[in-house]
Amino acid sequence: MSTLSVHPAQSVQSTVLAANEASEHRPLIISLFAVFVVATLIITVWAGRQTKSASDFYAGGRQFTGFQNGLAVSGDYMSAASFLGIAGAIALFGYDGFLYSIGFLVAWLVALLLVAEPLRNSGRYTMGDVLAYRMRQRPVRTAAGTSTIVVSIFYLLAQMAGAGVLVSLLLGITSDAGKILIVALVGVLMIVYVTIGGMKGTTWVQMVKAVLLIAGALLITFLILLKFNFNLSDLLGTAASNSGKGSAFLEPGLKYGVSSTSKLDFISLGVALVLGTAGLPHILIRFYTVPTAQVARKSVNWAIGIIGAFYLMTIVLGFGAAALLKPGEIIASNKAGNTAAPLASLEIGGGGDSAGGAILLAVISAVAFATILAVVAGLTLASSSSFAHDIYANVIRRGQATEKEEVRAARWATVAIGVVSIALGALARDLNVAGLVALAFAVAASANLPTILYSLFWKKFTTQGALWSIYGGLTSSVGLVLFSPVVSGKATSMFPDVDFAWFPLENPGLISIPLGFLLGWLGTLLSKEEPDKEKYAELEVRSLTGTGAH
Repeated sequence: MSTLSVHPAQSVQSTVLAANEASEHRPLIISLFAVFVVATLIITVWAGRQTKSASDFYAGGRQFTGFQNGLAVSGDYMSAASFLGIAGAIALFGYDGFLYSIGFLVAWLVALLLVAEPLRNSGRYTMGDVLAYRMRQRPVRTAAGTSTIVVSIFYLLAQMAGAGVLVSLLLGITSDAGKILIVALVGVLMIVYVTIGGMKGTTWVQMVKAVLLIAGALLITFLILLKFNFNLSDLLGTAASNSGKGSAFLEPGLKYGVSSTSKLDFISLGVALVLGTAGLPHILIRFYTVPTAQVARKSVNWAIGIIGAFYLMTIVLGFGAAALLKPGEIIASNKAGNTAAPLASLEIGGGGDSAGGAILLAVISAVAFATILAVVAGLTLASSSSFAHDIYANVIRRGQATEKEEVRAARWATVAIGVVSIALGALARDLNVAGLVALAFAVAASANLPTILYSLFWKKFTTQGALWSIYGGLTSSVGLVLFSPVVSGKATSMFPDVDFAWFPLENPGLISIPLGFLLGWLGTLLSKEEPDKEKYAELEVRSLTGTGAH
């Protein structure tokens, strides 16, 4: 954040004052949170009573319509990164922060054109069903399950970090122990949602959350535009002036144009965002919740429309926060900018000393919290389903597990993944959530996407190619992240006091994604096994018609 001009004393004083004034209305804030949590728990319990089989737990019985699934996909996709991270990135870096919105939206075209329909037709519950169909089952399912769990945990880090900073702001919690306790609370709630409600409960929670998020974003967007008389030019001009960077705030280069390394980082980010969605496990399993491939395609079309409208609003949310708040105020609350949108809602409602400001802050923060809970439930379900269906049922039990045993394994896996996510989320609580999600996109695009595309469209692809692609993309992307500035070497790193960052880019996609494709091709080329052409022909028919998959 060294590129920003800040005034620490004034910023801290202003933010603390706002928080203290808002504390008078803390009972209202807590009540709104409690209402949402109780409502979603009721939905989850109701859905849990409808969950009778593995199909119900994994795919919601394949009963959802295109609009319902599109709404749920939107709820799954519009995460804390969208509402908190992107708004914060725009508020601090202007034009360069908005690039996240563009990347997240364009990514859906790749998912729609290449993956949605053939994946829905070819598999039953998980990505591993498609990847292992014409390969050796045990090694490929093990690799697919491992990749799914790693990608999901990376994504969960972002949601946990968002929950920590959001609730800390509202409840005035400043201690690290308090923030860690909040992360643990979110983890416990997500475990309850998934173990009780399965896919049915998770889907309904995501639908409710999507409606709330769009309504909340629309309200804040309207109020910000109203303050500037619906004049975007005035809004952007005030934001640029308030940022201390002038016209540079509205031009490319404030974050990604400082050096050659930052320019490469931007290219790496863009590639990861555009290609990552088509490899995200929690998005891919949503295609199995509808009855036909045609409905899956419709649900993606609905999702593109809903998500597109939301990302247009992030422009106003981010630049509105920059216009209403000083950079130092945002950074003082959270150095990665994750609280920019809630602080802007407090300001636009009349400030911390007004009931309007406190009510608006409470409503928007409750919506953001709803966003986090819905997304972590989807992520946990994806990873626990992959463990139970791919690793437990098909690798450990060699296809001999009953449906009841498989679902029980998924519930225990949910608990284990929740514990790991809580531990890692506590470490990542001060990182920008949009940046963390971009890392998950990079890992998904490196490990999952090459293998999915090769499996669906290349008849010569072999088991060795699949394993090289998954493990090569996974280890290279995760390895580069571990030795990048995200983890160490900078004030904004996960471990700021140590430096073992020899890889200069914050996003590994530029290296790891091509490597994943290359290793899949090379592994196949060097493989001694003959590809099963008959199985490929069957998979081709399945991907086009869905015959025999369900």
